[in-house]
Amino acid sequence: MRLTDLADNPGARKTRKRVGRGIGSGMGKTGGRGVKGQKSRSGVAIKGFEGGQMPLHMRLPKRGFNKPNAKDFVEVSLAHLQASADDGVDTITEDSLVESGFLRSKKDGVRVLGTGELSAKVNVTVTYATKSAREAIEKAGGSVTMTRPEKHKRLRGKEREEAKKAKK
Repeated sequence: MRLTDLADNPGARKTRKRVGRGIGSGMGKTGGRGVKGQKSRSGVAIKGFEGGQMPLHMRLPKRGFNKPNAKDFVEVSLAHLQASADDGVDTITEDSLVESGFLRSKKDGVRVLGTGELSAKVNVTVTYATKSAREAIEKAGGSVTMTRPEKHKRLRGKEREEAKKAKK
């Protein structure tokens, strides 16, 4: 076999249709655009236009919100922590995960998820850990330290009244 024998499989590359090159070519005269009208001319962009009527995408109500400064956390499962523990690590931090090459970067922080199983005793220091992850780590004999502050809990009903009494 030689380099000159190499070729694509039949049908892998489609030849471009040359438009507007004479009536005999089959794609001449109007070039596949039909006859007359706005769409047959160049420079037409009428995807959302409805003839002057308010377009559908503007008639429908807007919903939702994309937070412009939302935090982007790297998610790590318990199974990943177990893999690190199998390598002989007993203290796991965000920086140690990056140094070991397990994570490419820690972005805005590391969040531990409760998926997978953990049997090794490890001390974990991360930005956040879910409730199930914390329980699993503590059940295995390890500890969790979270660097992210706890969210302020909104008090309602009896809790609110008790908090008012405690202030006085």
